[in-house]
Amino acid sequence: MIKLIAIDLDGTLLNDQKTITAKTQAVLKEAKKQGVRVVLCSGRPLLGIAHYLDELGLRENGDYAITYNGGLVQKTDTGEVLSEKILTKSDVVSLYDLSRELGVPMNFIDLEKIYSPAPPKGRPSLYGNIMTALPFVRVSMNTLPDDLKINKAIFCTDQPTLDQAISRIPSFFTERYTLMKSRPILLEIMNKEVDKGKGLQALGRRLGIHADEMMALGDQENDLAMIRYAGLGVAMGNAIDRVKATAQFITGTNTEDGVAYAVERFVLNR
Repeated sequence: MIKLIAIDLDGTLLNDQKTITAKTQAVLKEAKKQGVRVVLCSGRPLLGIAHYLDELGLRENGDYAITYNGGLVQKTDTGEVLSEKILTKSDVVSLYDLSRELGVPMNFIDLEKIYSPAPPKGRPSLYGNIMTALPFVRVSMNTLPDDLKINKAIFCTDQPTLDQAISRIPSFFTERYTLMKSRPILLEIMNKEVDKGKGLQALGRRLGIHADEMMALGDQENDLAMIRYAGLGVAMGNAIDRVKATAQFITGTNTEDGVAYAVERFVLNR
């Protein structure tokens, strides 16, 4: 029996207009009414998903979200952090040096701000086109505080430039950190212990819910870990091939109420 539904946002819960359809809202609210935990799992910060939580009625005591791709597990009503994996100042400095070598811009993010160190000449970060929930703050890498706690670093630039840069990242970094593309123009870099699967595991321990009692739905590379972890992994019809190959079930696309269809079939038994 499914006791927890873990749902990615972009390309999964959200349609191409970045909205949740009335049908999907109704189905998820019915699942919650029946006692099933509905958990949004996103690379965004909690503030970046707040309006979707409000639409679904997921800001009450006992509601949770997995943010920063599993780097944080939080209560949605208070923002209380239950599990956190971070990058340190030395990590951020090392990753900034890498970004300069690769010729791509870097931002890094904590719970409240997006930091913007100087980008390569003529190649500003495109992250402002994606993230609007947190303020951007210019920062000098020479004046960072020693007790810096960063949730993730990102490289965000045009897809050909980013893909070429990724192919040149030394193995030292791929072994030391979790690197994943969440969009064609966005590479996210996190603590090695971070992915959505580990976030689900941490939340499951808190709630006493086992992996075989979870369903996870997603479409991109950053959803693979939770689709592997959950007892029932569901790929969207618009998912990348690796996600489809990993999942136990392929539902409709994000424009066809694919989330609602899977929840009706496996949770509500309609």
